[in-house]
Amino acid sequence: MTEPDLIRAAFRLTPEDGAEDGDVLAAHLSGEFSNGPISAPPEAGFPFGGLLAALCAGAMRQGLGIEAPLRSLTVQYLAAARYGRPIHFRPRLLRGGRNVAYAAVEGGQGSKLTHHACATYGADGPTPEPLTPLLAPPPSLDSLKDAPGISGPMAPRFSQHVDYRFENGPNILGGNEGRPVVERLWMRVKDGAPLDELRMCYLLDALYPPVWTAFKAPPMMTTVDLRYDVLSDPTPDSAPDGWAFFEYRLLDHGLGWSVDEATAWGADGRPLALARQRRKLL
Repeated sequence: MTEPDLIRAAFRLTPEDGAEDGDVLAAHLSGEFSNGPISAPPEAGFPFGGLLAALCAGAMRQGLGIEAPLRSLTVQYLAAARYGRPIHFRPRLLRGGRNVAYAAVEGGQGSKLTHHACATYGADGPTPEPLTPLLAPPPSLDSLKDAPGISGPMAPRFSQHVDYRFENGPNILGGNEGRPVVERLWMRVKDGAPLDELRMCYLLDALYPPVWTAFKAPPMMTTVDLRYDVLSDPTPDSAPDGWAFFEYRLLDHGLGWSVDEATAWGADGRPLALARQRRKLL
């Protein structure tokens, strides 16, 4: 299977036999998108959280026929999904209006609920003078064409499907010890398709936890909830060939929790999306 076919299959949702169209959608999880290391079987890890967030968003849009752009998505990871069984998503519209729609979805395997998500959808409107904060443009994509990516036997399997170009990194396993815990890089999904909401959901979680750059022996943790806010829909100019610039930053670590955030920037320095993730230390 080619890379584009593999990625399309990972995002695919199909109506469940015997259910009304859109009432129940099934996703089949491939071990190719495990968060476990490449050197181990897929079952050494679990299905990648960024892909599961994309499937939650896709299930609400597809199942409810929502056309407005995604504006926010919050996913609670209730239990680890397993390979060999599909996840069934049951979306429902909480309220639909001309300007804003609210939706929710539950995902599970058999009787076990694995995910719950809520989303807000709404079209942009004209404003006299948008007050979008602009930063200095990120380093040019071409200037980092020879920059390192993520590789080696400990790289997570899902990273095989992402192109990475680090500004100064990767710094995993203590590279940021004693300095700000930040990773900055260009990223795109390897199929080279335009950056859309599913690929943005994937990429906003497609890096190791930032805190893993602060310690030579990183702590183990699991994601409890993940929130995305889409600020501006990507265009071919702001996300050329599917590329966007990302900054991952640790916000807080301790008392049993780790909280970090990610920001996606367009090529012109305009913010595209924000993510915040809460992880439980194990």
